[in-house]
Amino acid sequence: MQLITLLNHCQHFPGFVYDKARLCAQTKSIEIEVRPRRGSKPVCSGCQQRGPIYDHQSQRRFEFVPFWGFMVLLLYRMRRVDCRACGVKIEQVPWGCGKHQLTSAYMLFLAHWARKLSWKETAVSFHTSWEKVCQAVEFVVAWGLEQRTLGPIVAIGVDEIAYAKGHKYLTLVYQIEAGCTRLLWIGRERTVASFEQFFTLIGKELAEKIEFVCSDMWQPYLKVIRTRCVNALNILDRFHIVAKMNKALDEVRAGEARRLAQDGYEPVLKKSRWCLLKRKTNLTAKQRPRLRDVLRYNLKTVRAYLLKEDFQQFWNYNSPTWAGKFLDQWCNDVMCSRIEPMKKIAATLRNHRELILNYFRARKQFSSGVVEGLNNKAKVTMRKSYGFRTFRIAELALYHALGKLPEPELSHRFY
Repeated sequence: MQLITLLNHCQHFPGFVYDKARLCAQTKSIEIEVRPRRGSKPVCSGCQQRGPIYDHQSQRRFEFVPFWGFMVLLLYRMRRVDCRACGVKIEQVPWGCGKHQLTSAYMLFLAHWARKLSWKETAVSFHTSWEKVCQAVEFVVAWGLEQRTLGPIVAIGVDEIAYAKGHKYLTLVYQIEAGCTRLLWIGRERTVASFEQFFTLIGKELAEKIEFVCSDMWQPYLKVIRTRCVNALNILDRFHIVAKMNKALDEVRAGEARRLAQDGYEPVLKKSRWCLLKRKTNLTAKQRPRLRDVLRYNLKTVRAYLLKEDFQQFWNYNSPTWAGKFLDQWCNDVMCSRIEPMKKIAATLRNHRELILNYFRARKQFSSGVVEGLNNKAKVTMRKSYGFRTFRIAELALYHALGKLPEPELSHRFY
């Protein structure tokens, strides 16, 4: 059959022969019998050394890459090896791994498509089960984690994302250098103990060589970074600073809008939320005149908006000294504004002053923009599968999508 010729060209295994091939019309499958070449000794699955044959087991079926809608099965009677070092062990076959029913080529094939589609869509497309797609991804991820090299690491970013209801979070650590952006580690929860596990993984020597760390203001992260990354600049997340300021501004707007409605005044703040929160360059044609109308009034919301817009100048500085002077003056102005939500933001910025100025000490080379982009990819991965029920499955999917892990080399790729 011509299929055997094709297999010999793309999936040739020394010591083994494709013997017979038959088409099973009822099951829509192609069964190919494999036998060992005469005189070849089996390889021990324990020590990978050749040894004499002890006995043969019953025939096993290995699923291969489908061919034109037909399931392809490799049929082989496994041999047991009488190994001097390990005793009697089952042989290791080059097309399979352990007790998996899928061949390595098929697992790599499914894992490739599971990175593009959801696992369920991959299973439906290739007429297999979700569990087998999961096995394929688990095999590829486990192999990649064993083979990857962690160091050297110059810059990392750490953040958390929710992966399930009930305040269940994942701590994600990324490498965010110019030539390498990848997911390094995933931890359950966002605690000190959880984050400590990452530094235990990479070791003290590698941790001390990290020069830059981007994080938010979450205290457990800051505490671990202080003790573990002793030679690194901890750069606070610009995205979260702006987000906290927008949240404070929205709190002022919502409170003042309720107060105006209760006192019977004209609802001047109605439908003004996004006009105030957006940057001027991002406003639509309808939002610009609406913002001009709101700014005519002497309201706390307007004063808070002007303070927020004034703070945007902070990011234009290059010198840490001048940036620090601007930050101090801005915080003094806010403290005199009698706007409580904005005063809380100013107090927070004062408490983290040195960490915020590290952004300028690093010459603006590193920021949380890369981290937020990778977080979005992580959220898309979870949204594509409508969430994950267990931490283990979420871990596999995120490593597979964002880890840039090495993959096993095959003599032929089917994509």
